[in-house]
Amino acid sequence: MPSRALSGTGVAIITPFKKDFSIDYDALSNLIDFQINNKVEYIVVLGTTGESVTLDNDEKESLIRFASQRINGRVPMVVGVGGNHTQEIINKLKHIDLHGASAILSVAPYYNKPTQQGIFEHYKAIAAASKVPVILYNVPGRTGMNMTAETTLRLAEVNNVLGMKEASGNMGQIMEIIRNKPDDFMLISGDDALALPIIAAGGEGAISVIANAYPSEYSEMIRFALDGNIAAARKLHYHLLEIMNNLFIDGNPAGIKAILNIKQMIENVLRLPLVPASDKTYTKLTFIIKEREMVSK
Repeated sequence: MPSRALSGTGVAIITPFKKDFSIDYDALSNLIDFQINNKVEYIVVLGTTGESVTLDNDEKESLIRFASQRINGRVPMVVGVGGNHTQEIINKLKHIDLHGASAILSVAPYYNKPTQQGIFEHYKAIAAASKVPVILYNVPGRTGMNMTAETTLRLAEVNNVLGMKEASGNMGQIMEIIRNKPDDFMLISGDDALALPIIAAGGEGAISVIANAYPSEYSEMIRFALDGNIAAARKLHYHLLEIMNNLFIDGNPAGIKAILNIKQMIENVLRLPLVPASDKTYTKLTFIIKEREMVSK
């Protein structure tokens, strides 16, 4: 598929749970419609924000099928398929039903801390095994290691590698990738608050957490930035900045699930070892949200 089909805002959609910790498909259905009706460009399922590491294989396959059917081609769907055991990922790609998926998002290997050559070989093998294009995902805060710009640029030349979700927070590294990448390789922001400067530097959008709750405002901000209307994008960026700055106090997706609960869209339930946002954070987010609502009236 053309890479530009995934420019703009992709929402890293949460997996809502009921109080018994089972997947709340009714809430997920409503969330998917909420995203599409508010004009996000695509939906990412089974990402970090979707608590994929606490879903078993049957739940993952069920969730992919459900999301694909609910989205029903209205926007592209990206599926998280990653890990630190290369052969296991390859085996999964042979059997997983990716019908309806436009790409997979695959996080860099974590815990075993491979060398840069190991990272390169890991992704090269996944790209060769995947039936759909691969989006790399660099997030050193979770993986314990950083994919260098050099490694990313080597992978940008590999067949079936579509782009990179960059969440290192290292603007120097990000700009080096943008400056030297092939034209058809996408650099996607993995940090909500850095999406505007990354797009100004030449990036092509964001895979967002905050868009779960504010899809219209965030995706509009991204579209303004991509169109070169930085003044309009900046206004929306600062409108959302206080929420973005408080969203990750107790980790992800605790913050965004708290906001969606405050908005009465989901139960405030996470699976261990994650727990809901603290009372202090929940109260602070409630105050920010209510204050915003009063100002907008």
